[in-house]
Amino acid sequence: MARFLIPAFILFTFLSCKPEPSENKAESKPPAQLTAMKQEANREPEKVPDSEEKPSELFQPQASASDNRKAPVTPAPEEATKTKNKEAVPRPASQPDEAPKAPADETERTELPAQSPKPSPQASPSHETWNALLQKYVSSTGKVNYKGMMADKAKLKDYLDELAANPPAKTWSREEKLAYWINAYNAFTIKLILDHYPLSSIMDINNGKAWDIQWIRLGDKTYSLNNIENDIIRPRFNEPRIHFAINCAARSCPPLLNQAWEAENLNRLLDQQARSFINNPKYNSISPKAVEISRIFEWYAADFGNIIDYLNQYSDTLINKGAKVSYRDYDWSLNN
Repeated sequence: MARFLIPAFILFTFLSCKPEPSENKAESKPPAQLTAMKQEANREPEKVPDSEEKPSELFQPQASASDNRKAPVTPAPEEATKTKNKEAVPRPASQPDEAPKAPADETERTELPAQSPKPSPQASPSHETWNALLQKYVSSTGKVNYKGMMADKAKLKDYLDELAANPPAKTWSREEKLAYWINAYNAFTIKLILDHYPLSSIMDINNGKAWDIQWIRLGDKTYSLNNIENDIIRPRFNEPRIHFAINCAARSCPPLLNQAWEAENLNRLLDQQARSFINNPKYNSISPKAVEISRIFEWYAADFGNIIDYLNQYSDTLINKGAKVSYRDYDWSLNN
């Protein structure tokens, strides 16, 4: 019997030493799942994206639905560093932290020597030379010493050349323009007489049509005396008093003023010349009931309107509305 008990004891001891299955695991996993679990345990934990580490960047404005472009993805610090070193593209000059660069042409201009300032808009020419000639060769009554002026033809030419080089500009005032044209008319008339001197009358020139010769060069245009008076002065300025300012080198013309016309003295001298001429008995005879006046008032009647009303603006004698009007003969003899 002992022979049977010994083997039974050994079997019991072996069975009591065998480990029991774990109560926490209901069943064993298949080999594939065990492999996956091992790989998952060996994997390093993922890094948290920058957007999670920096909450302020989570609120970056997203591109609108209408924008076809994709919003840029902020690279991780290491990737951003690599990208920056790889591309190394300079930023445009318009970046706020860089001073704007001047264009190449402007830089070149700053390197050039200093230039003189640009001239201001064209100024009217000086009439000083003409004024000096008038004071030297024209009397207070308008008589002209043509013979004496022959010696100063060069100075007269200099003045005419200045007029030619400086025709009226749009920037000039009305007074500057009118003074220019009055001076031009009178100075070129003197030049015409000197070119034909000696003579007894301007009517001796061009068969009595001296005013129709186109020979006056001003700027890029050529004029006649008639062009200056009837195409420029009269229609553009609508000023009847100019008839007492321009002089035709004849004795019956309103006397030539012995000073140059300037913008500053224009209106005052126009009034002075009108009053002086109208009240001078050499040119006009005025009484309340009748007037015998210069042919100028007949030839240019359209410029003066009602002649009695016009004369009364300057006449020392009040003229009646119904006064008789007649005109004197015109003396074309040279005004010397």
